[in-house]
Amino acid sequence: MKKIAILFSGNGTNLDNLLKNLHHKKFNGFKIEVVATICNVPSAKGIEKSRSFGIKPIIINHKEYKNREEFDVQLVDAIKKSGAELTILAGFMRFLTPIFTKNIKAINLHPSILPLFKGGHAIEESYESDMKIGGVTVHYVNEELDGGSIIAQQCFQKDSKMSFETYEKKIHELEYKLLPEIVIEVLSKKFL
Repeated sequence: MKKIAILFSGNGTNLDNLLKNLHHKKFNGFKIEVVATICNVPSAKGIEKSRSFGIKPIIINHKEYKNREEFDVQLVDAIKKSGAELTILAGFMRFLTPIFTKNIKAINLHPSILPLFKGGHAIEESYESDMKIGGVTVHYVNEELDGGSIIAQQCFQKDSKMSFETYEKKIHELEYKLLPEIVIEVLSKKFL
C-alpha cells in the first residue's frame, strides 16, 4: 500500500482526476490510497470533490496564521499524521518554506514548460508569449517557486489562431494525463 496526500486550493479538477485514476487502484504490484486531501481555502469547490470520494478534507486556512512558517508547521503535521509517503500539489497556491520542503517529499504540477512562466499566471503568460508550444511540467518541490528538479514535461504545438480557451483546455488535458502517470512512477521508485 502506497499512501499519498493531495494538496489543493481551488476547483479541485486535478484532485478529482487523481482520485478517479489512483485512489484504491493497483499499479505495479501496489495499491494507492489517498490518505489525506488538504485545502487552504475554506470555500474551495474541490472540497466537495474530496467528500464525494468519501475523504473528509483537512482544511487549514492560511489566513489564520501569522506567517508562512506557522502555516507550514500545521501542514507538515497534518501530512505526517496521515502517513503519506508522497504529497502531490495539485493546484495548491501557496509558497512553501523550508519547514515544508525539508520535511515532506512532494511533487508539483505546473501548467507551463518550466523554467519558463513560473507562478500563478503561467497559462496566460505562456499563451501570450511568442512560444510555439505550450505544455505542463511535473517537478519536485523545493524552496524556490516552481524551481525543483523536473521529473517530466509534455507539450503541444501552439497555433497562432488558437483561442485562449482552447489553449487552456489543452493544458488541462495534458495535466490530467501526465500527473497520475508520474505519481505512479515516483511511487514505483523510478524517480528519487
